[in-house]
Amino acid sequence: MKEKIDLNGKTILVTGSPGFIGANLVLRLLRELTGGTVLSLDNMNDYYDVRLKEYRLRLIEQAAAVSPVKHVFIRGSIADQSLVNRLFETYRPEIVVNLAAQAGVRYSIENPFAYVDSNLVGFTNILECCRHYPVRHLVYASSSSVYGGNEKVPFEETDNVDNPKSLYAATKKANELMASCYNSLYGIKATGLRFFTVYGPWGRPDMAPMLFTDAILKGRKIKVFNNGNMRRDFTYIDDIVEGVYRVMQGAPEKANGEDGLPIPPYAVYNIGGGQPENLLDYIATLQEELVRSGVLPADYDFEGHRELVGMQAGDVPVTYADSAALEADYGFTPKIGIREGLRAFCEWYREYYS
Repeated sequence: MKEKIDLNGKTILVTGSPGFIGANLVLRLLRELTGGTVLSLDNMNDYYDVRLKEYRLRLIEQAAAVSPVKHVFIRGSIADQSLVNRLFETYRPEIVVNLAAQAGVRYSIENPFAYVDSNLVGFTNILECCRHYPVRHLVYASSSSVYGGNEKVPFEETDNVDNPKSLYAATKKANELMASCYNSLYGIKATGLRFFTVYGPWGRPDMAPMLFTDAILKGRKIKVFNNGNMRRDFTYIDDIVEGVYRVMQGAPEKANGEDGLPIPPYAVYNIGGGQPENLLDYIATLQEELVRSGVLPADYDFEGHRELVGMQAGDVPVTYADSAALEADYGFTPKIGIREGLRAFCEWYREYYS
């Protein structure tokens, strides 16, 4: 059962905005809601080009100027305990969406302490404030990476996730355990969302479409890992935001199981397209859409710009979501295919980088 929450008029905290998913979610809230306050918190770090974050923040500010919803941007890190405490004390958010995290599988191998600070210390700060300044619903980002080397596909929420293949994945698994613990101890209603390979306009430069396009335009070869034997459940950004938006409005409720014992108000869901794409097919579609949008000439030598390489440390060959639970509880399954999604990405890329 879900507690229905009307987001209108509420104070909502979105951490990790103006990050990729965070910015798109804040824009959705500014468009959809008829009142209330949206708080954005982000430290604007230089993990990738800060200009892209500043661009997203400008879009948010432009939307806020014509929205009935008040928007407040706070620059800072969730790892800053005193800042997070002051924010909760001042604004008393009723809904919290924690998207702030140090992202990236490969980067976690080189810079482990960045993940400890943001993903562990920072999330603890969020949980503690949700405890001391009670919220109606905490929604937080987990990741498909928690499934590690799971060979059973599609991945289901009930699958074992005790064998992460990277520190990033381990911190996301830890977030799920921490949220479950705080739920049991303090009754914090929490929902974790396992995102599957998010892409689209305004996306992170370290994600597949941006990496591939940048390599192509600079005359470098695209490295195709595991010799092309990779499949990913690519999920378009609008589908991710729709899923988050729906989940925000339905918090887990306390209930009793078949044995009569109470079931904690806590849940975890996959958000993935459910259609795993071969990496070579994804690259081919991207290249076709780059030509269509005018980013590349029609006679571009695609085959000459691919390099098959081995598996990278921390990577897994297949990620593939079963999103049946999300559909059953919230009536939504991601539906935007890679052709439509990559077309939108390429058109944005042409406009932004021109």
